[in-house]
Amino acid sequence: MNPKPKRLSDRIRLDLEIIADLIETGSRVLDLGCGEGDLLAKLMKEKACNGQGIEIQDKNICACVEKGVPVIHADLDEGLREYPDNSFDYVILSRTLQVVKRPDFILKEMLRVGKIGIVSFPNFSALTVRSQLFFKGQMPVTKNLPYQWFNTPNIHLLTIKDFNAFCSQEAIAVLKQINLGTERKKGVLPDLLPNLFAHLAIFKIQGNAEPGIQ
Repeated sequence: MNPKPKRLSDRIRLDLEIIADLIETGSRVLDLGCGEGDLLAKLMKEKACNGQGIEIQDKNICACVEKGVPVIHADLDEGLREYPDNSFDYVILSRTLQVVKRPDFILKEMLRVGKIGIVSFPNFSALTVRSQLFFKGQMPVTKNLPYQWFNTPNIHLLTIKDFNAFCSQEAIAVLKQINLGTERKKGVLPDLLPNLFAHLAIFKIQGNAEPGIQ
């Protein structure tokens, strides 16, 4: 007997599962740097979302098309000027913030075109990262930061503390923060001391907050 095929939700990363849970049924969703379209395919299938992806790599665009995910080829660093204000309910930037040239610009753009933003990124101040820097004196290589210094696409590494400070400075409200530890799982330590023990963070954010209010 052939094994049962895995459901779509069984095949995507845990952080994408968590992001999907944050999005309401029937929402208009824009996924920036959507990769192979796994998240949008799940949202379209299971939550009847109206999805749109933006991707720069041709192979990922082909994968999106195979899944039936609407996608356009574009460079996020050029902005989202083709989209009017508040044209989406949610705009997602999953593990992409650290690879763009102007992260502050794209964050402001995503909050312009979307009512709610969801951002995830690897935390560069996690204990395993600090340990490699301290004991080895070399740029760290981890599951969330798997590249060597000479071939990494990450050009703006940041910490959870950095992101919270940016949100406060730019009057961005943090509606929810989810901290994932080793193996990208939730736990007590990541929630207790996220900047030290969280390896990946997910933020649900909204623009036009009162300055300094989180």
